[in-house]
Amino acid sequence: MQIFFVKISASVSKIINYLKEVRLELSKVTWPKKEETIKLTLTVVVFSAIVAGYVGLLDFAFTSILTKILTR
Repeated sequence: MQIFFVKISASVSKIINYLKEVRLELSKVTWPKKEETIKLTLTVVVFSAIVAGYVGLLDFAFTSILTKILTR
């Protein structure tokens, strides 16, 4: 029974050590400013919308072509 508690204690110790290291690393991170975050988010949204429109147009074109070929 004592071996069981030693293993649990070692596991808990490892988890606590890991969380301390995570906290230390997160304190080193240079977080972006609010304005930069908004700018980059808008860039991603606009680019995603452009790609979605392009893929949608391709889908529509290929569907139209395939429909014309198959209904002959």
